[in-house]
Amino acid sequence: MKNYLLAFSVILFGYSLNLNGQTQQNQLKTIIDYPDLNKTSTYNESIAFYKNLAVRDKRVHIFEMGETDSGQPLHVVIYNSEIIQNNLNHSSFAKNDKNLLLINNGIHAGEPDGIDATMRLFGELSKNSIPSPKNTIIATIPIYNIGGALNRNSTSRTNQNGPKEYGFRGNARNYDLNRDFIKCDTKNAKSFAEIFHWLNPDLFIDNHVSNGADYQYTLTHLFTQHNKLGGELGSYLETSFIPEFEKSLKQKQWDITPYVNVFNNKPEIGFSQFMDSPRYSTGYSALFNTMGMMVETHMLKPYKDRVEGTYELMKSFIAIADSNATKIKLLRQDAIKKYKIGSYYPISWKVDSTKTTSLNFKGYESDFIPSKITGQKRLKYNRNKPFDKTVTYYNNFKANDSIKIPSAYIIPKGYWNIIELLKLNNITYSKIEYDTIITSEIYRIAEYQTVESPYEGHYLHYNTKVDKTTENVTVNKGDILVKTQQPGLRYIIEVLEPSAQDSFFNWNFFDAILQQKEGFSPYVWEDLAEAFLNKNPKIKEKFETKKQNQPEFAQNWYLQLDWIHKQSPYYEKSHLRYPIIRVGS
Repeated sequence: MKNYLLAFSVILFGYSLNLNGQTQQNQLKTIIDYPDLNKTSTYNESIAFYKNLAVRDKRVHIFEMGETDSGQPLHVVIYNSEIIQNNLNHSSFAKNDKNLLLINNGIHAGEPDGIDATMRLFGELSKNSIPSPKNTIIATIPIYNIGGALNRNSTSRTNQNGPKEYGFRGNARNYDLNRDFIKCDTKNAKSFAEIFHWLNPDLFIDNHVSNGADYQYTLTHLFTQHNKLGGELGSYLETSFIPEFEKSLKQKQWDITPYVNVFNNKPEIGFSQFMDSPRYSTGYSALFNTMGMMVETHMLKPYKDRVEGTYELMKSFIAIADSNATKIKLLRQDAIKKYKIGSYYPISWKVDSTKTTSLNFKGYESDFIPSKITGQKRLKYNRNKPFDKTVTYYNNFKANDSIKIPSAYIIPKGYWNIIELLKLNNITYSKIEYDTIITSEIYRIAEYQTVESPYEGHYLHYNTKVDKTTENVTVNKGDILVKTQQPGLRYIIEVLEPSAQDSFFNWNFFDAILQQKEGFSPYVWEDLAEAFLNKNPKIKEKFETKKQNQPEFAQNWYLQLDWIHKQSPYYEKSHLRYPIIRVGS
Protein backbone atom coordinates (compact mmCIF):
# COMPACT_ATOMS: atom_id res chain seq x y z
CA MET A 1 0.00 0.00 0.00
CA LYS A 2 1.26 3.47 -0.86
CA ASN A 3 2.34 5.87 1.82
CA TYR A 4 -0.25 8.55 2.48
CA LEU A 5 1.40 11.96 2.67
CA LEU A 6 -1.00 14.09 4.66
CA ALA A 7 -0.50 17.29 6.59
CA PHE A 8 -2.60 16.78 9.66
CA SER A 9 -3.79 14.16 12.07
CA VAL A 10 -7.36 13.01 11.55
CA ILE A 11 -8.30 10.35 14.02
CA LEU A 12 -11.60 10.06 12.20
CA PHE A 13 -9.94 8.23 9.31
CA GLY A 14 -7.08 6.69 11.25
CA TYR A 15 -4.41 8.94 9.77
CA SER A 16 -1.59 9.71 12.14
CA LEU A 17 0.62 12.28 10.45
CA ASN A 18 2.68 15.23 11.56
CA LEU A 19 2.40 18.73 10.12
CA ASN A 20 5.51 18.51 7.94
CA GLY A 21 3.88 15.73 5.93
CA GLN A 22 6.02 12.79 7.13
CA THR A 23 4.07 9.56 7.45
CA GLN A 24 3.70 8.24 11.00
CA GLN A 25 1.35 5.45 9.97
CA ASN A 26 1.08 3.91 6.53
CA GLN A 27 -2.00 1.79 7.08
CA LEU A 28 -5.29 3.60 6.48
CA LYS A 29 -8.19 2.75 8.73
CA THR A 30 -11.78 3.53 7.96
CA ILE A 31 -14.54 5.14 9.90
CA ILE A 32 -16.10 1.84 10.95
CA ASP A 33 -13.00 0.92 13.00
CA TYR A 34 -13.81 3.55 15.60
CA PRO A 35 -16.68 2.77 17.98
CA ASP A 36 -16.77 6.30 19.39
CA LEU A 37 -17.21 8.45 16.34
CA ASN A 38 -18.50 11.72 17.70
CA LYS A 39 -16.15 14.17 16.06
CA THR A 40 -16.31 15.98 12.75
CA SER A 41 -13.41 17.42 10.80
CA THR A 42 -12.75 21.13 10.99
CA TYR A 43 -12.55 23.27 7.86
CA ASN A 44 -8.75 23.36 7.96
CA GLU A 45 -8.50 19.61 8.51
CA SER A 46 -10.83 18.90 5.62
CA ILE A 47 -9.00 21.12 3.12
CA ALA A 48 -5.60 19.78 4.25
CA PHE A 49 -6.90 16.23 3.74
CA TYR A 50 -7.87 16.88 0.13
CA LYS A 51 -4.74 18.87 -0.68
CA ASN A 52 -2.53 16.05 0.46
CA LEU A 53 -4.70 13.44 -1.22
CA ALA A 54 -4.12 15.31 -4.47
CA VAL A 55 -0.34 15.31 -3.86
CA ARG A 56 -0.13 11.53 -3.69
CA ASP A 57 -2.86 10.52 -6.16
CA LYS A 58 -2.85 11.87 -9.72
CA ARG A 59 -6.53 10.94 -10.08
CA VAL A 60 -7.37 13.69 -7.56
CA HIS A 61 -7.09 17.41 -8.17
CA ILE A 62 -8.09 20.35 -5.99
CA PHE A 63 -9.05 23.78 -7.30
CA GLU A 64 -9.35 27.00 -5.34
CA MET A 65 -12.35 28.79 -6.80
CA GLY A 66 -14.26 31.88 -5.87
CA GLU A 67 -14.69 33.96 -2.75
CA THR A 68 -17.05 33.42 0.16
CA ASP A 69 -18.43 35.85 2.71
CA SER A 70 -15.98 34.38 5.24
CA GLY A 71 -12.98 35.63 3.28
CA GLN A 72 -11.89 32.03 2.64
CA PRO A 73 -12.05 30.61 -0.91
CA LEU A 74 -14.27 27.77 -2.00
CA HIS A 75 -12.49 24.61 -3.07
CA VAL A 76 -13.52 21.99 -5.60
CA VAL A 77 -11.99 18.53 -5.48
CA ILE A 78 -12.23 16.29 -8.54
CA TYR A 79 -11.73 12.53 -8.71
CA ASN A 80 -11.39 10.88 -12.12
CA SER A 81 -10.60 7.19 -12.58
CA GLU A 82 -8.19 8.27 -15.28
CA ILE A 83 -4.91 9.96 -14.36
CA ILE A 84 -5.26 13.75 -14.25
CA GLN A 85 -2.37 15.58 -15.86
CA ASN A 86 -0.06 17.52 -13.57
CA ASN A 87 -0.74 20.89 -15.20
CA LEU A 88 -4.54 20.60 -15.05
CA ASN A 89 -6.17 23.96 -14.46
CA HIS A 90 -9.57 25.56 -14.54
CA SER A 91 -9.51 26.23 -18.27
CA SER A 92 -8.08 22.87 -19.34
CA PHE A 93 -10.45 20.65 -17.35
CA ALA A 94 -12.85 18.69 -19.54
CA LYS A 95 -15.29 15.87 -18.84
CA ASN A 96 -14.20 14.04 -21.99
CA ASP A 97 -17.62 12.53 -22.61
CA LYS A 98 -18.04 11.35 -19.03
CA ASN A 99 -20.88 12.35 -16.76
CA LEU A 100 -20.10 14.39 -13.68
CA LEU A 101 -21.54 14.14 -10.17
CA LEU A 102 -21.17 17.19 -7.93
CA ILE A 103 -21.40 16.57 -4.16
CA ASN A 104 -22.03 19.62 -1.98
CA ASN A 105 -21.27 19.46 1.74
CA GLY A 106 -21.71 21.70 4.75
CA ILE A 107 -24.24 24.10 3.23
CA HIS A 108 -25.63 23.98 6.77
CA ALA A 109 -22.37 23.59 8.63
CA GLY A 110 -24.11 22.22 11.72
CA GLU A 111 -25.08 19.22 9.57
CA PRO A 112 -21.59 17.80 8.91
CA ASP A 113 -22.41 14.18 8.00
CA GLY A 114 -21.58 14.68 4.33
CA ILE A 115 -18.29 16.43 5.11
CA ASP A 116 -16.87 13.35 6.80
CA ALA A 117 -18.63 10.81 4.58
CA THR A 118 -17.23 12.41 1.42
CA MET A 119 -13.73 12.51 2.87
CA ARG A 120 -14.08 8.80 3.45
CA LEU A 121 -15.44 8.28 -0.07
CA PHE A 122 -12.47 10.03 -1.67
CA GLY A 123 -10.04 8.26 0.66
CA GLU A 124 -11.45 4.82 -0.17
CA LEU A 125 -11.46 5.57 -3.91
CA SER A 126 -7.85 6.67 -3.63
CA LYS A 127 -6.97 3.42 -1.80
CA ASN A 128 -8.76 1.41 -4.50
CA SER A 129 -10.79 -0.12 -1.67
CA ILE A 130 -14.07 0.48 -3.51
CA PRO A 131 -14.84 0.31 -7.25
CA SER A 132 -13.85 3.39 -9.19
CA PRO A 133 -16.55 4.67 -11.56
CA LYS A 134 -15.51 4.39 -15.20
CA ASN A 135 -18.08 6.71 -16.75
CA THR A 136 -18.53 9.27 -14.01
CA ILE A 137 -16.25 11.98 -12.64
CA ILE A 138 -16.86 12.82 -8.98
CA ALA A 139 -16.45 16.41 -7.81
CA THR A 140 -17.07 17.81 -4.35
CA ILE A 141 -17.22 21.14 -2.60
CA PRO A 142 -15.74 19.93 0.71
CA ILE A 143 -17.41 22.65 2.81
CA TYR A 144 -19.66 25.21 1.13
CA ASN A 145 -20.61 27.27 4.18
CA ILE A 146 -17.10 28.07 5.35
CA GLY A 147 -18.19 30.91 7.65
CA GLY A 148 -20.63 28.58 9.39
CA ALA A 149 -17.99 25.84 9.64
CA LEU A 150 -15.57 28.23 11.35
CA ASN A 151 -18.30 29.21 13.82
CA ARG A 152 -18.12 25.94 15.76
CA ASN A 153 -20.26 25.27 18.81
CA SER A 154 -22.00 22.43 20.64
CA THR A 155 -25.48 23.84 21.23
CA SER A 156 -27.09 25.41 18.14
CA ARG A 157 -28.43 22.10 16.82
CA THR A 158 -30.90 21.60 19.66
CA ASN A 159 -32.44 18.43 18.21
CA GLN A 160 -29.28 16.74 16.95
CA ASN A 161 -27.50 13.70 18.39
CA GLY A 162 -23.84 14.54 17.82
CA PRO A 163 -21.17 15.22 16.92
CA LYS A 164 -19.73 17.01 19.95
CA GLU A 165 -18.88 20.12 17.94
CA TYR A 166 -20.16 21.37 14.62
CA GLY A 167 -20.62 24.53 12.59
CA PHE A 168 -23.54 26.95 12.45
CA ARG A 169 -26.41 27.07 9.97
CA GLY A 170 -25.93 30.69 8.94
CA ASN A 171 -22.92 31.75 6.92
CA ALA A 172 -20.50 34.56 7.75
CA ARG A 173 -23.30 37.10 7.13
CA ASN A 174 -25.93 34.85 8.74
CA TYR A 175 -27.57 33.86 5.45
CA ASP A 176 -29.05 30.40 5.00
CA LEU A 177 -27.22 29.42 1.83
CA ASN A 178 -29.89 26.89 0.90
CA ARG A 179 -32.24 29.78 0.20
CA ASP A 180 -29.78 31.83 -1.83
CA PHE A 181 -29.25 30.00 -5.12
CA ILE A 182 -31.55 32.25 -7.15
CA LYS A 183 -31.11 35.62 -5.47
CA CYS A 184 -27.31 35.30 -4.93
CA ASP A 185 -27.02 37.71 -2.01
CA THR A 186 -23.80 36.01 -0.86
CA LYS A 187 -20.36 35.59 -2.35
CA ASN A 188 -20.82 31.88 -1.62
CA ALA A 189 -23.77 31.64 -4.00
CA LYS A 190 -22.01 33.59 -6.72
CA SER A 191 -19.00 31.30 -6.48
CA PHE A 192 -21.27 28.23 -6.49
CA ALA A 193 -22.89 29.40 -9.72
CA GLU A 194 -19.45 29.80 -11.30
CA ILE A 195 -18.47 26.29 -10.18
CA PHE A 196 -21.78 24.76 -11.24
CA HIS A 197 -21.65 26.11 -14.77
CA TRP A 198 -17.97 25.29 -15.13
CA LEU A 199 -18.54 21.65 -14.17
CA ASN A 200 -22.00 21.41 -15.78
CA PRO A 201 -22.92 18.45 -13.52
CA ASP A 202 -25.24 15.76 -14.81
CA LEU A 203 -26.04 14.71 -11.24
CA PHE A 204 -25.98 16.54 -7.93
CA ILE A 205 -26.02 15.50 -4.24
CA ASP A 206 -26.47 17.95 -1.37
CA ASN A 207 -25.85 16.38 2.06
CA HIS A 208 -28.00 17.48 5.03
CA VAL A 209 -29.42 16.37 8.39
CA SER A 210 -33.18 16.53 9.00
CA ASN A 211 -35.18 18.58 11.48
CA GLY A 212 -38.44 16.64 11.27
CA ALA A 213 -40.40 13.79 12.82
CA ASP A 214 -39.10 10.69 14.59
CA TYR A 215 -38.97 7.34 12.77
CA GLN A 216 -36.77 4.27 12.39
CA TYR A 217 -34.79 5.33 9.34
CA THR A 218 -31.31 6.82 9.47
CA LEU A 219 -31.52 7.90 5.84
CA THR A 220 -34.14 9.84 3.89
CA HIS A 221 -33.90 11.23 0.38
CA LEU A 222 -35.33 14.33 -1.23
CA PHE A 223 -34.89 14.04 -4.98
CA THR A 224 -35.67 16.77 -7.46
CA GLN A 225 -39.47 16.80 -7.82
CA HIS A 226 -39.98 14.63 -10.89
CA ASN A 227 -42.96 16.49 -12.41
CA LYS A 228 -41.05 19.74 -12.17
CA LEU A 229 -37.92 18.19 -13.66
CA GLY A 230 -40.30 17.03 -16.35
CA GLY A 231 -40.28 14.96 -19.52
CA GLU A 232 -38.43 11.69 -19.98
CA LEU A 233 -35.72 12.78 -17.55
CA GLY A 234 -38.24 13.30 -14.74
CA SER A 235 -39.96 10.03 -15.57
CA TYR A 236 -36.66 8.14 -15.53
CA LEU A 237 -35.76 9.62 -12.16
CA GLU A 238 -39.09 8.64 -10.60
CA THR A 239 -39.71 5.22 -12.16
CA SER A 240 -36.19 3.86 -12.58
CA PHE A 241 -33.37 5.64 -10.78
CA ILE A 242 -35.08 6.12 -7.39
CA PRO A 243 -36.47 2.54 -7.13
CA GLU A 244 -33.07 1.08 -8.07
CA PHE A 245 -31.39 3.38 -5.57
CA GLU A 246 -33.75 2.37 -2.76
CA LYS A 247 -33.33 -1.32 -3.63
CA SER A 248 -29.54 -1.02 -3.55
CA LEU A 249 -29.56 0.48 -0.07
CA LYS A 250 -32.08 -2.06 1.22
CA GLN A 251 -29.80 -4.88 0.05
CA LYS A 252 -27.04 -3.32 2.16
CA GLN A 253 -29.37 -3.17 5.20
CA TRP A 254 -29.76 0.58 4.87
CA ASP A 255 -33.47 1.20 4.53
CA ILE A 256 -34.35 4.62 3.18
CA THR A 257 -37.59 6.54 2.74
CA PRO A 258 -38.56 9.81 1.06
CA TYR A 259 -37.97 12.87 3.22
CA VAL A 260 -40.64 12.93 5.93
CA ASN A 261 -42.22 16.27 5.17
CA VAL A 262 -44.14 16.84 8.41
CA PHE A 263 -43.62 19.17 11.35
CA ASN A 264 -44.93 18.41 14.84
CA ASN A 265 -47.35 15.84 13.51
CA LYS A 266 -47.57 12.09 12.94
CA PRO A 267 -46.01 10.79 9.72
CA GLU A 268 -48.64 8.06 9.44
CA ILE A 269 -51.28 10.64 8.56
CA GLY A 270 -49.50 10.89 5.21
CA PHE A 271 -47.25 13.55 3.77
CA SER A 272 -46.30 15.17 0.47
CA GLN A 273 -43.01 15.43 -1.30
CA PHE A 274 -41.18 18.66 -0.54
CA MET A 275 -41.43 21.05 -3.50
CA ASP A 276 -37.89 22.28 -4.14
CA SER A 277 -38.31 25.70 -5.70
CA PRO A 278 -35.22 27.32 -7.30
CA ARG A 279 -34.15 29.01 -4.09
CA TYR A 280 -33.01 25.53 -2.94
CA SER A 281 -30.02 23.63 -4.30
CA THR A 282 -31.89 20.83 -6.08
CA GLY A 283 -34.49 23.28 -7.39
CA TYR A 284 -31.73 25.44 -8.81
CA SER A 285 -29.91 22.48 -10.39
CA ALA A 286 -33.17 21.30 -12.00
CA LEU A 287 -33.33 24.56 -13.99
CA PHE A 288 -30.33 23.23 -15.91
CA ASN A 289 -31.70 19.68 -16.21
CA THR A 290 -29.39 18.26 -13.56
CA MET A 291 -30.82 15.34 -11.55
CA GLY A 292 -30.48 16.32 -7.91
CA MET A 293 -30.89 14.65 -4.54
CA MET A 294 -30.85 16.21 -1.12
CA VAL A 295 -29.81 13.70 1.55
CA GLU A 296 -31.49 14.12 4.94
CA THR A 297 -30.06 11.86 7.62
CA HIS A 298 -32.12 11.57 10.80
CA MET A 299 -31.00 14.03 13.45
CA LEU A 300 -31.61 11.68 16.41
CA LYS A 301 -29.54 8.76 15.10
CA PRO A 302 -25.92 8.47 16.33
CA TYR A 303 -23.44 10.50 14.33
CA LYS A 304 -21.36 7.43 13.46
CA ASP A 305 -24.42 5.77 11.88
CA ARG A 306 -25.38 8.92 9.98
CA VAL A 307 -21.92 9.28 8.44
CA GLU A 308 -21.73 5.59 7.59
CA GLY A 309 -25.20 5.75 6.04
CA THR A 310 -24.33 8.81 3.97
CA TYR A 311 -21.19 7.06 2.73
CA GLU A 312 -23.12 3.94 1.69
CA LEU A 313 -25.82 6.08 0.10
CA MET A 314 -23.30 7.92 -2.06
CA LYS A 315 -21.69 4.65 -3.13
CA SER A 316 -25.06 3.29 -4.27
CA PHE A 317 -25.90 6.54 -6.06
CA ILE A 318 -22.57 6.53 -7.90
CA ALA A 319 -22.85 2.86 -8.92
CA ILE A 320 -26.32 3.37 -10.43
CA ALA A 321 -25.33 6.62 -12.12
CA ASP A 322 -22.25 4.99 -13.58
CA SER A 323 -24.07 1.94 -14.93
CA ASN A 324 -26.69 4.20 -16.54
CA ALA A 325 -24.29 6.93 -17.64
CA THR A 326 -25.15 6.86 -21.34
CA LYS A 327 -28.90 6.91 -20.71
CA ILE A 328 -28.62 9.80 -18.26
CA LYS A 329 -26.47 11.80 -20.67
CA LEU A 330 -28.92 11.32 -23.55
CA LEU A 331 -31.97 12.09 -21.41
CA ARG A 332 -30.35 15.27 -20.19
CA GLN A 333 -29.47 16.35 -23.71
CA ASP A 334 -33.06 15.77 -24.80
CA ALA A 335 -34.39 17.67 -21.77
CA ILE A 336 -32.65 20.82 -22.94
CA LYS A 337 -34.79 20.69 -26.09
CA LYS A 338 -38.09 20.15 -24.23
CA TYR A 339 -39.41 23.73 -24.14
CA LYS A 340 -39.88 25.73 -27.34
CA ILE A 341 -40.96 29.27 -28.18
CA GLY A 342 -44.75 29.47 -28.01
CA SER A 343 -45.17 26.40 -25.79
CA TYR A 344 -46.37 26.69 -22.22
CA TYR A 345 -44.07 26.64 -19.22
CA PRO A 346 -45.39 26.00 -15.66
CA ILE A 347 -44.42 28.74 -13.20
CA SER A 348 -46.22 27.44 -10.11
CA TRP A 349 -47.17 24.02 -8.79
CA LYS A 350 -49.58 22.37 -6.37
CA VAL A 351 -49.97 18.86 -4.99
CA ASP A 352 -51.96 16.54 -7.25
CA SER A 353 -54.07 14.76 -4.63
CA THR A 354 -55.58 12.44 -7.26
CA LYS A 355 -52.25 10.61 -7.64
CA THR A 356 -50.65 9.03 -4.59
CA THR A 357 -48.10 6.40 -3.67
CA SER A 358 -48.30 3.95 -0.76
CA LEU A 359 -45.17 3.77 1.36
CA ASN A 360 -44.34 0.90 3.70
CA PHE A 361 -43.27 3.27 6.44
CA LYS A 362 -41.24 2.30 9.53
CA GLY A 363 -42.12 4.66 12.34
CA TYR A 364 -42.84 4.83 16.06
CA GLU A 365 -46.17 4.98 17.80
CA SER A 366 -46.91 8.47 19.04
CA ASP A 367 -49.60 10.45 20.78
CA PHE A 368 -50.45 13.98 21.81
CA ILE A 369 -50.18 14.14 25.59
CA PRO A 370 -50.38 17.04 28.08
CA SER A 371 -47.18 19.06 28.28
CA LYS A 372 -45.64 19.40 31.74
CA ILE A 373 -44.44 22.87 30.72
CA THR A 374 -47.30 24.48 28.82
CA GLY A 375 -50.22 22.33 29.88
CA GLN A 376 -51.15 22.07 26.20
CA LYS A 377 -50.92 19.01 23.97
CA ARG A 378 -47.43 17.98 22.86
CA LEU A 379 -46.29 15.27 20.48
CA LYS A 380 -44.57 12.30 22.14
CA TYR A 381 -43.00 9.35 20.30
CA ASN A 382 -42.55 5.94 21.90
CA ARG A 383 -39.43 4.26 20.56
CA ASN A 384 -40.39 1.08 22.38
CA LYS A 385 -43.29 0.72 19.97
CA PRO A 386 -41.96 0.62 16.43
CA PHE A 387 -44.41 -0.05 13.60
CA ASP A 388 -44.59 -0.82 9.90
CA LYS A 389 -47.60 0.90 8.39
CA THR A 390 -48.83 1.83 4.94
CA VAL A 391 -48.62 5.60 4.58
CA THR A 392 -50.02 7.77 1.79
CA TYR A 393 -47.34 9.72 0.00
CA TYR A 394 -48.26 12.61 -2.29
CA ASN A 395 -45.36 12.66 -4.72
CA ASN A 396 -47.11 14.14 -7.74
CA PHE A 397 -47.55 17.82 -8.47
CA LYS A 398 -49.40 19.60 -11.25
CA ALA A 399 -49.02 23.02 -12.76
CA ASN A 400 -51.04 25.70 -11.02
CA ASP A 401 -50.18 28.45 -13.50
CA SER A 402 -48.18 28.67 -16.71
CA ILE A 403 -46.96 31.21 -19.24
CA LYS A 404 -46.40 31.12 -22.98
CA ILE A 405 -42.68 31.17 -23.75
CA PRO A 406 -41.65 34.32 -25.66
CA SER A 407 -38.85 34.37 -28.18
CA ALA A 408 -36.93 36.88 -26.06
CA TYR A 409 -36.94 39.27 -23.13
CA ILE A 410 -35.51 42.78 -23.28
CA ILE A 411 -33.95 44.16 -20.10
CA PRO A 412 -33.23 47.89 -19.78
CA LYS A 413 -29.50 48.45 -19.40
CA GLY A 414 -30.06 50.24 -16.09
CA TYR A 415 -30.87 46.91 -14.45
CA TRP A 416 -27.22 45.93 -14.33
CA ASN A 417 -27.75 43.74 -11.26
CA ILE A 418 -30.11 41.50 -13.23
CA ILE A 419 -27.73 41.38 -16.18
CA GLU A 420 -24.83 40.38 -13.92
CA LEU A 421 -26.80 37.44 -12.51
CA LEU A 422 -27.76 36.28 -16.00
CA LYS A 423 -24.13 36.38 -17.03
CA LEU A 424 -23.10 34.54 -13.85
CA ASN A 425 -25.53 31.77 -14.76
CA ASN A 426 -24.14 31.30 -18.26
CA ILE A 427 -27.06 33.02 -20.00
CA THR A 428 -26.10 34.45 -23.37
CA TYR A 429 -27.41 37.83 -24.51
CA SER A 430 -26.71 40.62 -26.94
CA LYS A 431 -27.01 44.40 -26.84
CA ILE A 432 -29.55 46.42 -28.80
CA GLU A 433 -27.53 48.34 -31.38
CA TYR A 434 -29.74 51.39 -31.84
CA ASP A 435 -32.79 53.12 -30.41
CA THR A 436 -35.97 51.65 -31.81
CA ILE A 437 -39.66 51.08 -31.19
CA ILE A 438 -40.99 47.52 -31.11
CA THR A 439 -44.34 45.91 -30.44
CA SER A 440 -44.08 43.79 -27.32
CA GLU A 441 -45.94 42.49 -24.29
CA ILE A 442 -45.90 44.57 -21.13
CA TYR A 443 -46.76 43.47 -17.59
CA ARG A 444 -48.27 45.65 -14.93
CA ILE A 445 -48.26 44.33 -11.38
CA ALA A 446 -51.94 43.84 -10.54
CA GLU A 447 -51.69 42.07 -7.18
CA TYR A 448 -49.04 40.82 -4.79
CA GLN A 449 -48.68 39.95 -1.14
CA THR A 450 -45.64 40.39 1.06
CA VAL A 451 -44.48 38.39 4.07
CA GLU A 452 -44.79 40.22 7.38
CA SER A 453 -41.40 39.18 8.73
CA PRO A 454 -38.01 39.36 7.02
CA TYR A 455 -36.94 36.21 5.24
CA GLU A 456 -33.28 35.75 4.32
CA GLY A 457 -32.66 39.46 4.05
CA HIS A 458 -35.85 40.19 2.10
CA TYR A 459 -39.53 40.88 2.51
CA LEU A 460 -40.52 38.26 0.00
CA HIS A 461 -43.52 38.76 -2.29
CA TYR A 462 -45.92 35.96 -3.22
CA ASN A 463 -49.24 35.38 -5.00
CA THR A 464 -48.12 37.88 -7.60
CA LYS A 465 -50.54 38.49 -10.46
CA VAL A 466 -50.02 40.62 -13.55
CA ASP A 467 -52.05 42.30 -16.25
CA LYS A 468 -50.63 41.91 -19.76
CA THR A 469 -51.00 44.34 -22.66
CA THR A 470 -49.40 44.68 -26.09
CA GLU A 471 -47.80 48.06 -26.70
CA ASN A 472 -45.31 49.89 -28.86
CA VAL A 473 -42.30 50.23 -26.61
CA THR A 474 -39.20 52.37 -26.97
CA VAL A 475 -36.04 50.28 -26.67
CA ASN A 476 -32.74 52.05 -26.20
CA LYS A 477 -29.31 51.35 -27.56
CA GLY A 478 -27.42 49.23 -25.06
CA ASP A 479 -30.49 47.47 -23.65
CA ILE A 480 -30.10 43.72 -23.33
CA LEU A 481 -31.80 41.16 -25.59
CA VAL A 482 -32.07 37.70 -24.01
CA LYS A 483 -33.24 35.00 -26.42
CA THR A 484 -35.05 32.18 -24.68
CA GLN A 485 -33.97 29.33 -27.00
CA GLN A 486 -30.79 28.44 -25.16
CA PRO A 487 -29.77 25.83 -22.53
CA GLY A 488 -30.64 28.21 -19.67
CA LEU A 489 -34.25 28.74 -20.83
CA ARG A 490 -35.74 27.47 -17.57
CA TYR A 491 -33.58 29.78 -15.48
CA ILE A 492 -34.49 32.75 -17.69
CA ILE A 493 -38.21 32.18 -17.27
CA GLU A 494 -38.10 31.40 -13.55
CA VAL A 495 -36.29 34.64 -12.73
CA LEU A 496 -37.85 37.04 -15.26
CA GLU A 497 -41.53 36.04 -15.08
CA PRO A 498 -42.79 38.04 -12.07
CA SER A 499 -45.46 35.49 -11.11
CA ALA A 500 -42.96 32.63 -10.80
CA GLN A 501 -42.41 31.66 -7.16
CA ASP A 502 -38.73 32.60 -6.98
CA SER A 503 -38.72 35.34 -9.59
CA PHE A 504 -36.48 38.33 -9.20
CA PHE A 505 -39.65 40.38 -8.71
CA ASN A 506 -40.76 38.26 -5.77
CA TRP A 507 -37.27 38.54 -4.29
CA ASN A 508 -37.65 42.35 -4.25
CA PHE A 509 -35.30 43.18 -7.13
CA PHE A 510 -37.97 45.48 -8.61
CA ASP A 511 -39.48 47.03 -5.49
CA ALA A 512 -38.63 50.52 -6.78
CA ILE A 513 -41.49 50.24 -9.29
CA LEU A 514 -43.94 49.59 -6.45
CA GLN A 515 -43.39 53.07 -5.07
CA GLN A 516 -44.95 56.04 -6.82
CA LYS A 517 -42.23 58.65 -7.28
CA GLU A 518 -44.37 61.69 -8.12
CA GLY A 519 -47.67 62.67 -6.55
CA PHE A 520 -49.82 65.79 -6.43
CA SER A 521 -50.63 68.65 -4.12
CA PRO A 522 -54.41 68.46 -3.63
CA TYR A 523 -54.98 72.21 -3.76
CA VAL A 524 -53.33 72.33 -7.19
CA TRP A 525 -54.69 69.07 -8.55
CA GLU A 526 -58.31 69.96 -7.66
CA ASP A 527 -58.49 72.51 -10.48
CA LEU A 528 -56.54 70.37 -12.95
CA ALA A 529 -58.67 67.34 -12.10
CA GLU A 530 -61.88 69.27 -12.75
CA ALA A 531 -60.61 70.38 -16.12
CA PHE A 532 -59.46 66.85 -16.96
CA LEU A 533 -62.87 65.32 -16.15
CA ASN A 534 -64.67 67.95 -18.21
CA LYS A 535 -62.47 67.12 -21.21
CA ASN A 536 -62.95 63.35 -20.73
CA PRO A 537 -66.65 62.64 -20.19
CA LYS A 538 -66.27 58.84 -20.26
CA ILE A 539 -63.78 58.94 -17.42
CA LYS A 540 -66.03 61.39 -15.59
CA GLU A 541 -68.93 58.95 -15.95
CA LYS A 542 -66.81 56.11 -14.49
CA PHE A 543 -65.84 58.41 -11.62
CA GLU A 544 -69.45 59.28 -10.77
CA THR A 545 -70.47 55.60 -10.97
CA LYS A 546 -67.64 54.60 -8.67
CA LYS A 547 -68.76 57.20 -6.11
CA GLN A 548 -72.33 55.92 -6.25
CA ASN A 549 -71.39 52.24 -5.87
CA GLN A 550 -68.58 52.52 -3.34
CA PRO A 551 -69.51 54.48 -0.18
CA GLU A 552 -66.00 54.29 1.23
CA PHE A 553 -64.65 55.82 -1.96
CA ALA A 554 -67.36 58.50 -1.98
CA GLN A 555 -66.45 59.58 1.57
CA ASN A 556 -62.69 59.79 0.98
CA TRP A 557 -61.69 62.93 -0.92
CA TYR A 558 -58.06 61.86 -1.31
CA LEU A 559 -58.96 58.48 -2.85
CA GLN A 560 -61.14 60.31 -5.35
CA LEU A 561 -58.42 62.75 -6.37
CA ASP A 562 -55.88 59.91 -6.53
CA TRP A 563 -58.16 57.82 -8.77
CA ILE A 564 -58.59 60.73 -11.19
CA HIS A 565 -54.83 61.33 -11.15
CA LYS A 566 -54.17 57.72 -12.11
CA GLN A 567 -56.45 58.06 -15.15
CA SER A 568 -54.70 61.22 -16.31
CA PRO A 569 -51.51 61.77 -18.33
CA TYR A 570 -49.91 63.22 -15.17
CA TYR A 571 -49.70 59.76 -13.60
CA GLU A 572 -46.20 58.30 -14.02
CA LYS A 573 -45.99 55.40 -16.45
CA SER A 574 -43.32 53.52 -14.46
CA HIS A 575 -45.47 52.95 -11.36
CA LEU A 576 -46.28 49.19 -11.16
CA ARG A 577 -45.02 48.75 -14.72
CA TYR A 578 -42.65 45.78 -14.93
CA PRO A 579 -39.64 47.08 -16.87
CA ILE A 580 -38.70 43.82 -18.60
CA ILE A 581 -40.64 43.27 -21.80
CA ARG A 582 -41.59 40.08 -23.65
CA VAL A 583 -41.00 39.76 -27.37
CA GLY A 584 -42.62 37.37 -29.84
CA SER A 585 -44.62 34.90 -27.78
